[in-house]
Amino acid sequence: MSNEITGVEGELPNGSVVIVASRYNPAICDSLVNAARQTLSDAGFPEQAITVIRVPGAWELPTIVQQAIQRPNVIAAIALGCVIKGETTHDEHINRSVSMALMEMGVQSGIPIAFGLLTCNTLEQAINRSGGTVGNKGHEAADAVLELLRLQIKMNQVL
Repeated sequence: MSNEITGVEGELPNGSVVIVASRYNPAICDSLVNAARQTLSDAGFPEQAITVIRVPGAWELPTIVQQAIQRPNVIAAIALGCVIKGETTHDEHINRSVSMALMEMGVQSGIPIAFGLLTCNTLEQAINRSGGTVGNKGHEAADAVLELLRLQIKMNQVL
C-alpha cells in the first residue's frame, strides 16, 4: 500500500505571496485580485504577507513574476490577468507565451506559481469567470497556491 500526500489541508509556511496582476481590463482584474487576496487572508496569511504588483497587461506578467520569486521571502506567486479574443490571433500568441513562461518558471524554481490568466472569447465569459456564473478564478488560483504550499511541507516530511 502506498502513501497518498495531498495539500488540501494542513499547515502553511511563513513568507510572502505576491499577486502580479494586469491593469488591462480593470474591472475583471480587480475582481480577480480581490478574490485571491480574500482567499489568502481566509487561509491565515496576514495582510502584510500579501503584496499586489500591477503590470500593464498579460504580456508583462512573467517578467515581474520572475523578479518577485527571486526575492528571499517570497514563497509563491499568483499571476492574474484577462485576455479577450479580438479580430486577430494576437490573443493566442499572448496566452500561449505567458502560460509557457509561467509554467517554466514554476518548474525551474520549485516555487508555486498560480495561473490566473483568463483566456476568454468574449467579455461575457470574462465577467462570468471573475465573479459571475462560473465563480471567480482569483479564488481558484489562490487555492491552487495554498494547496501546493501545504503539499511542499508534507513532501518534505514524508520523502
